[in-house]
Amino acid sequence: MTEGNFVDYVKVHVSSGKGGQGSAHLHREKFIEKGGPDGGDGGRGGHIIVRGNSNLWTLLHLKFKRHARAGHGGHGSKSRSTGADGEDVYLDVPLGTVIKDTETDEVLFEITEDQEEQIVARGGKGGLGNWHFKNSRNQTPRYAQPGQPLEERDITIELKILADVGLVGFPNAGKSTLLSVITAAKPKIADYEFTTLKPNLGIVEYRDFQTFVMADIPGIIEGAAEGKGLGHYFLRHIERNSILLFLIPADADDIRKQYDILLDELKRYNPEMLDKERMIAISKSDMLDAELKAELKAELDKTLPIDYLFISSVAQQGITQLKDKLWKILND
Repeated sequence: MTEGNFVDYVKVHVSSGKGGQGSAHLHREKFIEKGGPDGGDGGRGGHIIVRGNSNLWTLLHLKFKRHARAGHGGHGSKSRSTGADGEDVYLDVPLGTVIKDTETDEVLFEITEDQEEQIVARGGKGGLGNWHFKNSRNQTPRYAQPGQPLEERDITIELKILADVGLVGFPNAGKSTLLSVITAAKPKIADYEFTTLKPNLGIVEYRDFQTFVMADIPGIIEGAAEGKGLGHYFLRHIERNSILLFLIPADADDIRKQYDILLDELKRYNPEMLDKERMIAISKSDMLDAELKAELKAELDKTLPIDYLFISSVAQQGITQLKDKLWKILND
């Protein structure tokens, strides 16, 4: 998926359909002098329905859809004929999509299953025809109910990627390179900061045809909470990950300090992120000879509070061990 095609945030004005008006028709037929009321009910207005679609990975198809309007219900007619229901409008979204009320920022619901349907704007109910109001005292009612009005609102549609493992790190830590090696994904890779501007997803193949999903997001820098770099805009994509894999390059000045900075930025965004399983991968470790690696390992054993592993995506070092550890954590 190219960066320009990845859309994870859209706003849409939705409007359901009005309910159809009930009929106040009186029956007229040859040889029947007083047929009485036979006005039918109005049809229901169309709903605006959000539907999950497992074949979608982006909101690109909704990027230019600023308005969604459902059909109005048809009016009732003679012979107790009910008006046609208004046409429903479906907004297909990827799994992991959150729907919010734009005005209040209230979360209305989220879509997590294929073909799951949620009504975001309910069509107006059709009005009752006059035959409903006939009784012994009022045998010829000449009135019927109007249809109920439509609903309209502005909604915000946010995609939160569903993945098992989320990659967290500073720019140029090697996240995209790892994703390209460990999965079939083809993210953009270059020797400058913020090469990744949009999240990338990849499926990691494990033993016995088993798989898990890994997500790479743009790099975080210190001060992202204040809007530096790309800010916290993409952190929503690792909110649902089971494991946070911190990637820190072996040539970093202070590995523990980088880990603490990244952890602090996650905490500022959402303190619940700290409840997730965490692991550190020391990337670009092919630059270290055996002696340097032993010295660094002795230091990290004292300073790092969580499990870590030396890897090199380019040299394919530690990749199998990384898969094993991630799989074990996911299944424990």
